[in-house]
Amino acid sequence: MTDLPSPDADAIAANLARIKARIAEACDKAGRDPAGVTLVAVSKTHPAGAVRAALAAGQSVFGENRVQEAAGKFPELRPDHPAMRLHIIGGLQTNKARDAVRVADVIESLDRPKLAAAIAEAIRKEGRAPGLLVQVNTGAEPQKSGVARDEASAFLRQCREEHGLAISGLMCIPPEGEDPTPHFRWLAELAAREGLGILSMGMSSDFEAAIACGATQLRVGSAIFGARPYPA
Repeated sequence: MTDLPSPDADAIAANLARIKARIAEACDKAGRDPAGVTLVAVSKTHPAGAVRAALAAGQSVFGENRVQEAAGKFPELRPDHPAMRLHIIGGLQTNKARDAVRVADVIESLDRPKLAAAIAEAIRKEGRAPGLLVQVNTGAEPQKSGVARDEASAFLRQCREEHGLAISGLMCIPPEGEDPTPHFRWLAELAAREGLGILSMGMSSDFEAAIACGATQLRVGSAIFGARPYPA
């Protein structure tokens, strides 16, 4: 395995400033307050040094795909950064539910009954309850996680009534190459019907469209940290 390059703290800070300026501009066009939109800096595969650089530049909310990777980066940072928040945004295996509940402040990828049961049990055992978002597979893509559109409302009821979970919002990843706006609008309509206030939608390539559709959380990685460094 080769060593990963040291993160460029100045570049990360400059990228964050550009993204925040674009968020503010998109919010202005949509008639929204930028304070109502949270930037989740997706640090998956990037070293802890990149997270430290983003923290130094004022970023406090981060997203990771894999629980094991998150557990290796973030616990040591928390004592010096009590306002930091960690979101698990990748597909979550049931046998990692307790680890996720232990390390995360928000789990965005709740998408099936077995995982709901595992998270509920983990919450009871750990005595802490991260925020929970239900991921919806708005494009019906077989390779992606997420509950199907026509099953989303029933799954939300099951999470609440059968497992006692407090669901705070929804997440989606529109199909690559498609106009994301119909997917964002559909998710926003579902959230409104279900009384959910958090909409995690929009990434580096489409977050302005997501803001126009009501996104409250944006997951931006490469536009902040650069291309993901996959070790050889």
